Amino acid sequence: MIIGVPSEVKTDEFRVGMRPVGAEVLIREGHSVIVQKGAGIGSGFTDEQFTAAGARIVPDAAAVWSQAEMVVKVKEPQAAEIPMIRPDQTVFTYFHFAADRELTVGCLKSGCIAVAYETLTDPQGRLPLLTPMSEVAGKLSVQEGAKYLERPWGGSGVLLGGVPGVRPGKVLIIGGGVVGTCAARMAAGLGADVVILDINLDRLRALDDFMPANVRTRFSDPQAIREELASSDLIIGAILLPGARAPKLVKRDDLQHIRPGSVIVDVAIDQGGCVETAKVTTHRNPVYTIDGIVHYCVGNMPGAVSRTSTMALTNATLPYAVRLARHGAMALARADPHVASAINMARGTLTNQAVAEAHELDHEPLAV
Repeated sequence: MIIGVPSEVKTDEFRVGMRPVGAEVLIREGHSVIVQKGAGIGSGFTDEQFTAAGARIVPDAAAVWSQAEMVVKVKEPQAAEIPMIRPDQTVFTYFHFAADRELTVGCLKSGCIAVAYETLTDPQGRLPLLTPMSEVAGKLSVQEGAKYLERPWGGSGVLLGGVPGVRPGKVLIIGGGVVGTCAARMAAGLGADVVILDINLDRLRALDDFMPANVRTRFSDPQAIREELASSDLIIGAILLPGARAPKLVKRDDLQHIRPGSVIVDVAIDQGGCVETAKVTTHRNPVYTIDGIVHYCVGNMPGAVSRTSTMALTNATLPYAVRLARHGAMALARADPHVASAINMARGTLTNQAVAEAHELDHEPLAV
């Protein structure tokens, strides 16, 4: 199989879908790997390193998309890329279809086989290709939130860890999954007062068992959210419904309960956001203010730490890329239901129910 790795073109995206060692592994399996010139530079991988691994460098994205049978990316195809996707071409990347109808319809029309990192499961029901970027985003949410709490950025001027004689800042985390857990550990390490909200009591019990003393848990409901918002300096939206649009848990009217200068970081923004006032921003223009509340809603947060993120992501994705190249997406889906869960559409048919419901489109179960 010919596997292609294009440069990412989403705004301020510096990750790459494959490291040179990934090309080496695939080439040893008998496949060919083509890489767009400069694709790895933003993550610290040179064309020479890819060439030394046996990959072939091609001059532009068109060369990748026209030759590759499987394209390995990081972010969802952008408007300029969708017309280059070919029927039956396997595209292995994050898609987040539920947040973008235009992307969904465009990829359906292309006839590709869309294998989505974010819906691939494992035998324990986890999301192994989403987890590493959720870990990065959870930690970054606190790092970025702490920065935008600084007064020059429009924040309230609160230091999350406080100092002797001054209370620490309070961090409210809505969602106790991978993002929420990593955010809580990061915030607790800084010395902040941390509250995690979740609707899963078993998860709350587990968090209570291993979190430090400055992290508290509370069952999530609208009243709890309003009460905790009123005393929070940094609010982190960490909700995930696999493949589906995120529910709006912080309403527009809830902003009146939040102190001016507080910061909202909506990590769920790539699935539509869990804050009603959230809209996608970029690393270049990451924040905006509504009713005195600073909103940080960057849709590709891990792209800011591209070296770490690329290493973490490709550690998880490479074994699946090898299997997809070895067997083909549809044949592998027939043998492995967890890979089948990653196929959101195939040859013009939408196969993911959550995406179909988000856009009121027809869907059919994957025919394997």
